[in-house]
Amino acid sequence: MTSADRLHDKLGNLGYSREDCRVLTDQLDRVRYLKDLRGAVILAHNYQRPELFEVADAIGDSLALSRKAVELEGDVIVFAGVHFMAETAKILNPARTVLLPNPAAGCSLADMAEADAVAARVADLRGRYPDLAVVSYVNTTAAVKALSDVCCTSANAVEIVNALPNRQVLFIPDRNLAAHVQAHTDKMVIAWDGHCYVHQQVTPEAVGAMKRQHPDAKLLVHPECRPDVVALADAVLSTEGMVTYARKSEAARFIIVTECGLSDRLYLEMPEKTFYRACQLCRYMKANRVEDLVASLERMQFEITMPEDTRVRAERAVNRMLELGGGAPRPAPRVPVLA
Repeated sequence: MTSADRLHDKLGNLGYSREDCRVLTDQLDRVRYLKDLRGAVILAHNYQRPELFEVADAIGDSLALSRKAVELEGDVIVFAGVHFMAETAKILNPARTVLLPNPAAGCSLADMAEADAVAARVADLRGRYPDLAVVSYVNTTAAVKALSDVCCTSANAVEIVNALPNRQVLFIPDRNLAAHVQAHTDKMVIAWDGHCYVHQQVTPEAVGAMKRQHPDAKLLVHPECRPDVVALADAVLSTEGMVTYARKSEAARFIIVTECGLSDRLYLEMPEKTFYRACQLCRYMKANRVEDLVASLERMQFEITMPEDTRVRAERAVNRMLELGGGAPRPAPRVPVLA
């Protein structure tokens, strides 16, 4: 059996033809060669195209991948995700080169909270609420993280807000995740008016119809979804939380309500279980292709940079999250060995 045949065995049920897999096999071999040549590690977010998982050193959600990069050996980090994720990797790995394969891989949610607007809103609110804490979801730019008191993930947002001594919280940028937090805290959560266009498009009518069609399936919903969709869930989970839940659950069928790329990963890792999609595709996540990884490594292009004072302040907000119990202790940074 050829490498292309083996790849088709994995991806054929996801709509990849044998010719697709033949072309991809050659491209993936080129990525592996360049990865070794550059001393690089490749991180792939859960929402990426499934063929990118074939060359990834780690697969997961954004913050977990950025922290995982600290543990992985390699002078270069290629982040197959979107811009704010690559920025977070740079925040936590300042001595290393971080590349984003395709600069078109942005994030409409992160773009809804510009740093200047956030700074003005914080100044206004602190005039009324001196106790205000600024909590930024990791789906924000480095400049916004630098303005924040603490970061959070979709998995630990409730935990982080409840751990703060402050009674008023400005939550940036996702209003749906903010609503999920407000439902689980007695603090006042002031929501920035942003949303993820992918999760916002999912309606309770569509999810309800899927549930009626598959009544024995567990309904797993991301907290970036609308509150009326979240209310239907058997479990409200981050992307990595969905992977863990599905792996440990005795259930055999699941309805996955997040970006469709996660369903690809779930299928590849748990082919004995069935995953139904009540989801949308993210055009930003799908901007990264294997040929972009090749070009990025060949030319060392689309490097992530930021002012050091921004990086330091953003790192402080990420570390505060860990101090408040929002994850395991951060690994010690990899120190370059000087010749």
